[in-house]
Formats: sequence, structure tokens, C-alpha cells
Amino acid sequence: MNIDKSYFLDKAKALHGDLIDIRRNIHSNPELSFEEYETQKIIEDYLQNKLGLETQHMANTGVVALIKGNNPDSRCIGMRADMDALPIVEVNDGRPYRSKKEGIMHACGHDVHSTSLLGAATLLNEIKDSFEGTVKLIFQPGEERLPGGASLMIKDGVLENPKVDCMIGQHVMPLIDTGKIGFRKGLYMASTDEIFITVKGKGGHGAIPNLAVDSVLMASQIVVVLQQIVSRNQNPALHSVLSFGKIEGLGATNVLPNEVKLEGTFRTVNEEWREEAHRRITQLAKGIAEGMGGSVEVDIRKGYPFLKNDETLTQECIESATDLLGDEHIEELDLWMAAEDFSYYSQVVPSCFYRLGTRNNEKGTGISVHNSAFDIDEDALVNGAGLFAYLAYRRLSN
Repeated sequence: MNIDKSYFLDKAKALHGDLIDIRRNIHSNPELSFEEYETQKIIEDYLQNKLGLETQHMANTGVVALIKGNNPDSRCIGMRADMDALPIVEVNDGRPYRSKKEGIMHACGHDVHSTSLLGAATLLNEIKDSFEGTVKLIFQPGEERLPGGASLMIKDGVLENPKVDCMIGQHVMPLIDTGKIGFRKGLYMASTDEIFITVKGKGGHGAIPNLAVDSVLMASQIVVVLQQIVSRNQNPALHSVLSFGKIEGLGATNVLPNEVKLEGTFRTVNEEWREEAHRRITQLAKGIAEGMGGSVEVDIRKGYPFLKNDETLTQECIESATDLLGDEHIEELDLWMAAEDFSYYSQVVPSCFYRLGTRNNEKGTGISVHNSAFDIDEDALVNGAGLFAYLAYRRLSN
């Protein structure tokens, strides 16, 4: 039985009020990474009591459910949403669904992602007799914090029983207008590593620096010189970012501290260069500190790998999105140096990670993610649910 494509947007529009309620409920009750117990209950209640689906816990607070079509063992598509919020104080601008938990906020749209997947599940569950195979609904915790909920879900077997053939995920994008969708084939997002450097010198009075070993000066030199790793050691054909966002000295106007701590991030899209850059960061930092009479400790914590969109699957998704929404609503994305733990899935199975436009300047929803004033145009929830479901249906009905 073929389902007319109009079903997906029409049904999503009919569900729009419910989707808004779900999203606002999750938004006003945010939870930090790996603490998503109430969010888990909201999602499970909907899947079990609204859709009649059995659920399974993974990675402690994650939720997995299956929608089985005809011949369910023939193939399986994974659809992923993340659940966690950020340690950010939301602006108090009168929005009725503002966070009830001071200092915690859904500033990256994960409330939207979970809502979209619940909506897509509703659409697909009603037409499961019209496609072949299984849809695996994956609500994962901890996208915002290492080691990344995706890695833990994979360790718990989320890609097995049944074996997932491909993965699809979506993410809000306030740089794209509501109604539009962004895709990129191939490399899309960078790996991410956290850098912690402790520069050790000898404290002293600022008026007699000759009797001290200036850790502030050493740290300053390290920050400046390490930039040459990207500008002079990296192959110009590659992409990398090395940034330091925190310097802590705890001295005073006339006090040179014993040590200075630096914290930063390194991002790239090539694993060989990633390892080489780590080596050079450590080597240069030690050389500078020792050459100035001090010492240094370097701790580089590897984070998420780079995210690659499978060429064939992503082209298929582009064609499906164009068929549903029209060519004028599809945008090509640039390579982005931010990171996402969906990358773990993309390293294992063919994957497509795309962007859901949420910008509406009249409603003030063009503010970047991870910002205290971030919000979405809730009209985007129609595409969030409708397109998500259509991508799965098209793949399982062909």
C-alpha cells in the first residue's frame, strides 16, 4: 500500500498543537547530560500509552523503541534524537514555557529533536503496514558532555537486535529560515578535543620579576605560539581550529602566580592530522615552558570524531526532502567546525545528519544555539515531524 506524500505534512499539521505541548513540557523541565530521568518518563509515557510501543532503556537514561512494519527483520533504519539540556540561565522574557530549573536550559534544541521524533513515530506507527522493515526510535542522553551519549548507546548495543542499516538525525538550525532544510554530503562536522595545560613557574612580586619564573608570560607565549600549529604545520587543504577560552592565573596587579591554567579546544576533520597536532601541542608547550625556566603539564582529552554524511544516503534524503517540500526549501550546508556525537553513528553505519530551519526574525528566533535567549519558531515542528517520518518511509517503502 502506497501512502500519498501529502499525508506526512497534513498529519504533522494536525498534530501541531500536541507537538507544541510536548516541546514546551520538555523545554520547561530541562535536565543536564546523563540526568534525563524526567525527560525519559515523558518520552516513555508517550511511546507506551499513546502509541502502544514497548520501550527499552539504554545508557541509563536513554530510550529505544521499535516500529515494526511488514517483514520487520528485512532491514532497519535508526532515527535519533538527543534529550539533554545545558547549564545556562534562560532569559526571563515572559515566555510561558521558560525553564523551571534555574541554571539549566534547552539552549541547543534537544527538546525539539525529541518532540520531532515522537511526532515522526506517531506518523509512522499509523502506517506501519505500508512499509517493509523496522524503524528504531533512539532517544539518547548526554550529547553535550563527553564521552557522548551516542558512544554509550552503541556500547549498549543500540545498533544491534535488530541490526541498524543506516541512521538519520536532525538538528535545529537558527541560521536557516523556518520551512527550509539543510543538507551536506560527505564531511560535515569536526572532531573535538579538550585541551588542559598547567604552566608552572615560580611566584613572586611583580616589581622584581627577575626573582620569579613568570608563569603568566610563559602561558601567554604558549597561547600565541600554538596558533602556528594551524597556520604553519597543517596542510592548507585541511580544516582545523585551535582556540583557548579560559586562562586562570589567580595572581594580582603586583603578584606573579606560581602557575597558570589554560583550557581550550582543538577541532579538525582528519584523524592522522588530529594525532599529529596533539603531539605538536604537547611538544611546543613543553619546549616553551622549559626554555623559560618553568615546566608544563598537558592533558588532551579526545572527544567526538568527525561527522561524515554518507554520500548515497544523504543524496537519497535530499531527493526525498525535495519531493516533499520542494526544491526551494532545500539548502546546501557548509563544512562546520562545531562537533556532534551523532558522529559516532556515522563512523559505524551509513548516516545522514541534516538541519531543520527554525529562524523567524519577526518572532526573534534567529539567535544562535548555546545562547541564553535561544528559542525556535514552533511552526518548524511540522517539518520536524513530517519530514523525519517521510525520510524513513521513503527508504523503507522502496
